[in-house]
Amino acid sequence: MPGKKFHVNIMIPCIMEINNKINWISESLQGLKKGGLLINIRTIDSPIGAKIKVDGKWVLNFCTNNYLGLANNLKLKKAAKRAIDKYGIGPTAVRTIAGTTKLHLELEKALAKFKKTEDVITFQSGFNANIATIPALVGEGDLIFSDELNHASIIDACRLSKAEVVRYKHCDPKDLEKKLQNPPRTIRFGAGKTQNRKLIVIDGVFSMDGDIAPLPEIVKIAEKYECILMVDDAHGEGVLGKNGRGIVDYFNLHGKADIEIGTMSKAFGVVGGYVAGRKTIVGWLRQRARPFLFSSAMTVPDVASCIAAVKILEKSDTLVKKLWENTRYFKEKMIELGFDIGKSETPIVPVMLGEVKAAQEFSRKLFDNGIFAFPKRT
Repeated sequence: MPGKKFHVNIMIPCIMEINNKINWISESLQGLKKGGLLINIRTIDSPIGAKIKVDGKWVLNFCTNNYLGLANNLKLKKAAKRAIDKYGIGPTAVRTIAGTTKLHLELEKALAKFKKTEDVITFQSGFNANIATIPALVGEGDLIFSDELNHASIIDACRLSKAEVVRYKHCDPKDLEKKLQNPPRTIRFGAGKTQNRKLIVIDGVFSMDGDIAPLPEIVKIAEKYECILMVDDAHGEGVLGKNGRGIVDYFNLHGKADIEIGTMSKAFGVVGGYVAGRKTIVGWLRQRARPFLFSSAMTVPDVASCIAAVKILEKSDTLVKKLWENTRYFKEKMIELGFDIGKSETPIVPVMLGEVKAAQEFSRKLFDNGIFAFPKRT
């Protein structure tokens, strides 16, 4: 009413009450710090190469996944620029609506040829490729047999699927078969199912220790027990096999792995992920893989750069050979210096120091002396 004043009382919560709700975060961060596990994020201010500028200091780079040096390759950069001039930058849509360009299809065709598989579907990252695939293939009432040292993206994808996860000993086919012969009794059939699906999932090359999965033995077990076989080849492509085709090519097992997960963020030097494999499975993922259906497509310059990277590897194995020359030299010298490099069979070379704090301190001293080697944690 005219002449009258109305008041609205707004209750502002006590700052102490808000802080109480998140005290556990502060305490957890302190715990990480005390345990030497707090991540210190460095800032890079240069192209990714053998030498990079980290926090304002030029250092030798022993940290990135740029196996073949393609991250700053001139052909990849030119391809990205041409794509931007023609298509722009972002797709601004999911693949199933308006996010699929001719370049996306060209990349999938090129990758299928490179990996010698029936079909390929691309994703925004290798992590997304795993998150997309596992829940689309198995669910409640199904079984996943997973190596105990599989990558975090596999672990998270298994959780999302709601399938029963059976972990077997690292790179141990005998333990895998034992677990297959004695599955958990807690398994129940999911709605509308007449039998349980079984998925074996394994890293091709393990990112912490650099060892190679015993794929021939795993393939035999998958065939014997009628399991879908999925291999995450993130650290195998660009490294193993002819021209860096990966672990399946390395063991000459084309057609034996139902699914190969790949990434373009490591040896290819760009970013993105993909699933290569049987046409039926890839077709199913185009209908049911949630990151494909509900997240925007790879950006056009990334796609164009990936195509250029695949072409380079198709034409020559020079970069892969050089990688292995460097690997052999580095391992030989590290052993001569008395370092324990574990059981590495690949360019991933762990330096075993035994304690977290020792690794942190060693990393700091290396950085002070111009070498960037970051301590890893699982």
